[in-house]
Amino acid sequence: MLLPGVRFRLVVGEEQDVLYTASRRSEPRAWLRSVVWLVAAGLHPEAGPSTVVVAEDLAGRMDYRRGIVVYDLAGTARRTGMSVASVKRHVKVLRELGALVWLVRGSKRNLALPGEPYMATATIYGAVIPVVYDEAMGHRLAGSGYEGRVCGVSEAGRERAVTEAAVRSQARQAGRHRTGRSQWSGTGARRNAGTGQGRGALPVENRGVDNSRSQGREPHSPGSYHRSPEVQVESGCKYTSRQRASRSTTSPAPRKASFNSDGSRRTASQTRASVAITSRVRALVNWTQGEDVRRLDVVLRPRTDAGWDEHMIAAELHSWMLTWRPSRPAAYIRARLAKQATAEHVAAAHEVAEGWDEQEASGTLTASKPGLVRSVLDGLAAGMAAYSARQAERGLDDLTDTSAAADMAAFLATETTGALA
Repeated sequence: MLLPGVRFRLVVGEEQDVLYTASRRSEPRAWLRSVVWLVAAGLHPEAGPSTVVVAEDLAGRMDYRRGIVVYDLAGTARRTGMSVASVKRHVKVLRELGALVWLVRGSKRNLALPGEPYMATATIYGAVIPVVYDEAMGHRLAGSGYEGRVCGVSEAGRERAVTEAAVRSQARQAGRHRTGRSQWSGTGARRNAGTGQGRGALPVENRGVDNSRSQGREPHSPGSYHRSPEVQVESGCKYTSRQRASRSTTSPAPRKASFNSDGSRRTASQTRASVAITSRVRALVNWTQGEDVRRLDVVLRPRTDAGWDEHMIAAELHSWMLTWRPSRPAAYIRARLAKQATAEHVAAAHEVAEGWDEQEASGTLTASKPGLVRSVLDGLAAGMAAYSARQAERGLDDLTDTSAAADMAAFLATETTGALA
C-alpha cells in the first residue's frame, strides 16, 4: 500500500527516456521486488498479475549488474503465453510506473548499405526504480535520475526493514519445524549407526538456504562460458589412426552458384578472367591491397563483365581521390558503385520526365533545319565584314589581296544557296 504523504503520478512523455527519467537504475532482483510492490500498491489502474509475469520474463533476460534487456516482443509473447497486444500494454504500464526506460528506441527503417540484407534496430530497455518506491522504503539517495544510488536508510526505513526481516525469519523457522520430524525420523538413526554415534545423538542442525527465488534459473555470469557435456564411458577398445583423427568430421559447406547480370550462370573461365583483372587492379590501387581478391572480384563484376580492363577500373578508383584507407575496401566500393548507379537512374528518370531527346539536341546544327544553318552563316558573314572594315580603319589590312568577307559572301551567294534550296 502507498504510504501516507507519498504522492505519485504516472510517468509519461520524454520522462520515459533514460536522459530525462527521475528513476534510478537497478539490477534485476531488486528491480523485480520493486515491480511487485508497485503493482500491489495499486498505483496504475491497468497493473496486475500479468504485469508481474512480463516483468519476470524481462528480469530473467537482463544484464545481471546493469539491468539492460532487449525488448524481444515476439519472444516475450511466446514465453509468457500472452498476445502481442497484451505484452505491449503491460510494458507500457511498466514505463508509466517509472520501472522501465528507453535506452535505445527500435526502428524498422533499413540501416544497411545498398546491396546488403535488411537490417533494423531493436528496442533496448533499462530497469529502473522510481522515487516513490525509495520514499516508501525509506531509502536515502545520492545523485538524481538514472545515475542515482542508495546511500543510506532513514529511521522509518530501518524499522520497516527490521520488521520484514523478522517476519521472514519467523516464516523460515515455522517451515523448518514443520518438516523437521519427517526429515530426520528413521534416516537419521540409520545415518548415525554407520558413524558410531549413540542412539540418542541428534543430527547437526544445518540451516536451509532461502533460494526460492532462484529455482529454475541458472546462475548469472558476466561473460560467456563453456559447458562441457557429460562423459559417456563405453566398454571395449577402438583404435583410431592419427590421420583419421585429425580429419575434419564436418561436412563441407555447399558451394553457392554464381550468376551474371543477365541471369545466366557464371562459368569458371569467366571467374578466372575477372579474378585475374581484379588481382591486377589491387596491385595498382594501394588502398585495396588489404582486401581479399574474391571479395573485390564480386563487387567489381559490373565493371569486368562490361569489358573494363584493370587500367580503366584503376582509373575510376583513383578518380575518387581518397585521402584515407577504408577498413573494408570491398564494402566501400560496393556502396560507391551503388550510389553512382542510383544517381544515374535518377538522372535518366528526370530526362524522361522532361522530354529530353539527345538525338534531337545534337542535331540542331545539321542540314535537317536549313533555315537555322542559313541564319548562322549569314551572321558569320556579317561579322567577317564588320571585322574587315574595322581593321581597314585602323590601317591593319591583311597582307594578302584576298578579302575574307568577299569570299564568304560569294560562298553564300552560290553554293550554299543552291545546297539549301
